[in-house]
Amino acid sequence: MGRSYSDRLLVLCALPNDLPYSRFGFSVSRRIGKAVQRNLVRRRTRESLRLRMDEILPGWDLVWIARTPIQSAEYGEIDAACARLLRRASLLSEANSGE
Repeated sequence: MGRSYSDRLLVLCALPNDLPYSRFGFSVSRRIGKAVQRNLVRRRTRESLRLRMDEILPGWDLVWIARTPIQSAEYGEIDAACARLLRRASLLSEANSGE
């Protein structure tokens, strides 16, 4: 059974996948802006997760959905939102979840 967790900038949908690794998907609607802006949001979100790959528990399908306020967000805000949602979903390894 999947669950979703929301933040001001992002929504995280998580579903167990019974695989030895986690998979990621990104959804950035046209409401966010033109292609250049949407790709920037996608790249920033992907980079935030890439830097946390060692901390994220395996065996999950994670879909990240961008919300409209992300248009004006800096990378640090997006990174913080990703970390908050992963912690709330209990998807960070125990060694790193107490940051």
